[in-house]
Amino acid sequence: MFRLFSGFFGSDIGIDLGTVNVVVYVKGKGIVINEPSVIAIRKSIRGGRKEILAVGHEAKAMVGKTPSGIETVKPLREGVISDFDMTEAMISHFVRAADDRRGFFSRPRVVVSVPACVTEVERRAVVDATLSAGAREAYVVEEPLAAALGASLPIHEPRGNMVVDIGGGTCEVAVLSMGGIVVSKSIRGAGDEIDSAILTMLRLNHKLAIGEGTAEQIKWELGSVLPLEEELRMEVKGRALTDGLPRSVTLSSVQVREAIEPIIQRIGDTIKETLETTPPELVKDIYEQGLVLAGGGALLRGLSQRLSQELNVPVFVAEEPLIAVSHGLAKILDDLDSKRPIMSTVERGSL
Repeated sequence: MFRLFSGFFGSDIGIDLGTVNVVVYVKGKGIVINEPSVIAIRKSIRGGRKEILAVGHEAKAMVGKTPSGIETVKPLREGVISDFDMTEAMISHFVRAADDRRGFFSRPRVVVSVPACVTEVERRAVVDATLSAGAREAYVVEEPLAAALGASLPIHEPRGNMVVDIGGGTCEVAVLSMGGIVVSKSIRGAGDEIDSAILTMLRLNHKLAIGEGTAEQIKWELGSVLPLEEELRMEVKGRALTDGLPRSVTLSSVQVREAIEPIIQRIGDTIKETLETTPPELVKDIYEQGLVLAGGGALLRGLSQRLSQELNVPVFVAEEPLIAVSHGLAKILDDLDSKRPIMSTVERGSL
């Protein structure tokens, strides 16, 4: 009876609220939205309310190309809310777009993933933004736990499971057992730091200025952490710092690999530090079954092989690393009551 009544309020929704992308899962429909975490706004001349012009893909296409009076905003930085109003507007937009029902009764229950490193204040901000966006109930769950569920790790069993979720704003390293996180460490920056390293390398070595979008393209086309059998090359166009004129340079995967090496080393060191503080019995399990990589960073060429060599454990990439967290949220939403062991890491917002 309760399930029938709750259906009037709209379908339950899971939101992977990432620094780079927002992925929205709707119970019974699957993933319905996968768009950049970007908003384009028109600034009010008189200091009034800002007008939202675009959200997601349309807004990202405007980054670095807007005229005076219009700006693009990334309301999340390093996995946490940096602009509450814009985050609320973005969540509201995606909730409305995901739930095709309208009117008073369209108030779904929403589960949002957050980095394990966030403070209680930051958790509260996510819950408040979700409730203000129209959710009937708001929950948060740590990203490593959701990613582990999405990667089908047996986290409810009394054995060690390790997941490394490398996103745009954070790299989350966690050891899980019996439905909870035993040890976790986080790096703020992660994928965004890789983009910044590429930007800096081009400015220093080639006197060339490029935008964030171009840096991201370079990362995916040339990025690697081990030497390739055939090194890659691409032409990069930008603005010369010497005279301000358009110019292009040929960039190689070797140069990109050298630029991002410090970030890759930091990720490896964080995993080692996590293992050092993990109970020995759980380390034994990880040694036997390995660890799983999730998030966009897991797709960097050679990362799983390099980490396996450095850590002396098998390293696997989740089947769909970019949406592993969303798959985990889907499993939570399938039956919230059956996920009581996880509910200790899921906080319910009050209306």
